[in-house]
Amino acid sequence: MLLKFIRALLLVQIGCIAAGATAFAQAPVSDTLKLTVKQAEDQFIKNNLSLIIQRYNIDNASAQVITARLFQNPDFNFNNGIHATGVPNAFSEQSFGVSQLFFTAGKRNKNIQLAKIGVEQAKYQFFDLLRTLKFTLRNDFYTIYFQQQSAKIYNEEITSLSKTLVIFKEQYTKGNIAQKEVLRIQSQLYSLQSEYNNLLAGIDTTQSELKLLIKASPDTYVLPQVNFDNQQQVAQVPYQQLLDSAYANRYDLKYTKSAVDYNNLNLKLQKATAVPDISLAFNYDKLGSYGNNFMSAGLAFSLPFFNRNQGGIRQAHIAIDQSKVQLQSQQNQVESDVATNYKGALRLEKLYNSFDPQFKDDFTHLIQEVIKNYDKRNISMLEFLDFYDSYKTNTLQLNNLQLNRVISLEQLNYATGTPFFNQQ
Repeated sequence: MLLKFIRALLLVQIGCIAAGATAFAQAPVSDTLKLTVKQAEDQFIKNNLSLIIQRYNIDNASAQVITARLFQNPDFNFNNGIHATGVPNAFSEQSFGVSQLFFTAGKRNKNIQLAKIGVEQAKYQFFDLLRTLKFTLRNDFYTIYFQQQSAKIYNEEITSLSKTLVIFKEQYTKGNIAQKEVLRIQSQLYSLQSEYNNLLAGIDTTQSELKLLIKASPDTYVLPQVNFDNQQQVAQVPYQQLLDSAYANRYDLKYTKSAVDYNNLNLKLQKATAVPDISLAFNYDKLGSYGNNFMSAGLAFSLPFFNRNQGGIRQAHIAIDQSKVQLQSQQNQVESDVATNYKGALRLEKLYNSFDPQFKDDFTHLIQEVIKNYDKRNISMLEFLDFYDSYKTNTLQLNNLQLNRVISLEQLNYATGTPFFNQQ
């Protein structure tokens, strides 16, 4: 009788495993969104609010170029007589003047050039934000995918053990099995449920961040669709090529370089500011003291005896020195990022390639043999659960290894600013 019970129990376990996989794949959510990473990126570029905000900064910088191109407005003044002692008709006295300020020493052109550099910097900030957010999106995408694969393993085992626990409790009440077997399964089940809950909480958190990036509905459940065929190997790309690409394509580095150019040009502007600007004027006086309909022309400028913009020039020199140090620091950071991520990616690739591709299938076959041996009572319940737990652990470790390898490639893409290893 006990043998029939065990055989029936094993059939229930196998059925529950299959049902568990289907149940996870058809999770009850209000809306399921199946996306490839390319589709996710397209939605992100189109809908992400942070990118839209940053685009406005480019438009704002472009408007400053327009402002820098404009000439100063002329000044106009008009006077009409009101009262004069001994003059019967003071209202007849009228005068007016027009003056125009002209910048000297090329200040206008220098301001235009500074504004153009500002536009470039706004673009660099936009593309660096794009690089950072795209890195976050791809990390979240692949993290969700592999965590969902791990969740399937938990769901299968929990579903199987839950059914088994019900049957064992019934058999225990009939005196067919010992209480320790019931408690052992119960303990294993509680442990799995706790781990599974923590995993689902992590998936929910990552899903929330991904949905915010692509502006998907909060009640949507994202199911990543991936294809890891024909992945380029890290060892196939020379380190120097990665480093050269980082120097050419890292927008944070371009921004730092542009800051040096900006400060050099600003020094020229500050020196030009020490040169006085000139104001040309024309005046007309109807009843002037010199004679009627008196007209005059003149110019005005400040005398640079005291203020020759010494402080502004000094600050500009300091800004140049500071930006050069920042550039060197940023270059060092780029080199460190590429070197560190390259070594890490090589290490993970070597570890991943050392795994036998048949390992997962062989291990699954081993579990099936374990079930058969348990059916024949060649192994105990504890041994059976230990084998099953080992299967779960090794499968999760393999998923984590694959995820870490994919993330290491994404980190290399991020460090170089170039999609060398753009998995689909």
